Amino acid sequence: MNLVSHLAQRLLRLPPPITRDVEVTRDVPVTMPDGGVLLADHWRPAGAALPTLLIRTPYGRKGFGGLFARVCAERGFQVVIMSVRGTFGSVGDFRAMRHERADGLATIEWITEQPWFDGTLALAGPSYLGYTQWSVAAGAPPQVKSMVPHVTSSRLALAFLPRGGFGLDTSLRWSVATARQERRFKGYREKSVREAMNSLPMGEADLRVLGERWPFYQDCVHHDNEDSFWKEWDHSPSVGEVTVPASLVAGWEDIFLADQIADFVALREAGRDARLVIGPWQHGSLAGFGVAARETVEWSGAHCRGEEPPRRARVRLFVVGAEEWRHYDTWPPEGYGARDWHLHGGGALSTAAPRAAEPSRYRYDPADPTPSVGGPMLTRRGAGRKDNRALEARSDVLTFTTEPLAEDLESVGEVGARVWLRSSRPDTDVFVRLCDVSPRGRSVNVCDGLVNVRPDGVTRVEVALTPIAYRFPRGHRLRVQVSSGAHPRFARNTGSGEHHAVARELFAADQEVLHDPEHPSAITLPCPAGG
Repeated sequence: MNLVSHLAQRLLRLPPPITRDVEVTRDVPVTMPDGGVLLADHWRPAGAALPTLLIRTPYGRKGFGGLFARVCAERGFQVVIMSVRGTFGSVGDFRAMRHERADGLATIEWITEQPWFDGTLALAGPSYLGYTQWSVAAGAPPQVKSMVPHVTSSRLALAFLPRGGFGLDTSLRWSVATARQERRFKGYREKSVREAMNSLPMGEADLRVLGERWPFYQDCVHHDNEDSFWKEWDHSPSVGEVTVPASLVAGWEDIFLADQIADFVALREAGRDARLVIGPWQHGSLAGFGVAARETVEWSGAHCRGEEPPRRARVRLFVVGAEEWRHYDTWPPEGYGARDWHLHGGGALSTAAPRAAEPSRYRYDPADPTPSVGGPMLTRRGAGRKDNRALEARSDVLTFTTEPLAEDLESVGEVGARVWLRSSRPDTDVFVRLCDVSPRGRSVNVCDGLVNVRPDGVTRVEVALTPIAYRFPRGHRLRVQVSSGAHPRFARNTGSGEHHAVARELFAADQEVLHDPEHPSAITLPCPAGG
């Protein structure tokens, strides 16, 4: 194990351990108030009493979970890593998010009653493990001294469900992975997942891959973003009530980026002790995990010891393109103002007001849906910044491009778009993407967003794109794409007006994007004030 310990220290750029002499007690039973027994491993360094780190996970206590527990135990924590209900020996069936608050609070109470507990507790972990932190954060007992939510969200599943849309790729892949993770032979192939995503109705995609309906997938495909179904498991309304100091670690290419920023803003508006790091990372990035691990060891460790944590600005951002870290006091940072870049006839994009022009037109055919290319996704397959030229050559993608920039343009903050749309169908989607085009013509995605629309004549459509910290170099051009999908990242809109869970028929949509003085379609970027 020392070899693993040394390798982890090097790869994650961790500080040297206090000790590598760590013992672990496996399969410790923890009884919940309803009588159910959940299993945990207790990692304990040799020596004096130490603060406890709680990690609750659906992915097992070995592998990544065991490595995380070890590196933290070697650096000043005893660690309780627990398998959530219905996973890896813990009682019951796994129902994502359903039991995390009750079970998490009961686990914290159990820890505080143990003879080895020193009176201080911290919470940590990425993704679903971060959601288990948010589940207990509001109203947590005073023994909880800190939390480090990493690439996660206080309203986890809702991040898969844009306004009226459905994050098909993420919902199905995560459902398949969790359904099969404890089976020796997983029993599915990548080809079967792709075929299921391209089949109808979408409410049966899990059945095609798994041979059974998986509860989480069914929840996501049948219940939209604004459905009251999610209310009990959406902890975002109570984020402002969280008094536990929180250090959030996010990635510019992570699916939970916008949610993590919203959680940070809610904490700061409530006057809470919170800080935020956003790096150039995708979900599952080793570099991002290393930063979160260091935050857990250094920042949470200091809070648990009653010491002053290392000082730095509350907001630390990596500016892509500039390739450097910046430090700010707030989000969005001061010094940037909203500037409209208007869509023009002929495919132009500029800050000049639009003139009279015919609408730009395209035909969206769900039988040949506009494909997804790059962008934030749960798995790293096909995710991130990609060359969009082949996508932009399609007839169902409009592009609007600036002249080459006369000087560098740095944009840090929130991004939005408004698109004036007329559609031949009563139900459609609008997908907007911002790209950076090099002098050689390579078009790389920077940020994007999708929204479902039920048009009524000419309709103003507001699209929230993911936030950015990006420098467009001199000589490069900005490009905005407008289309009606990014399948299978987002499930294709069938055009039928039926709910995507049950729709079987496909109807092509003739789309018009208006860009004239009465209908000023534009993307709004945060640009240097006065620049």
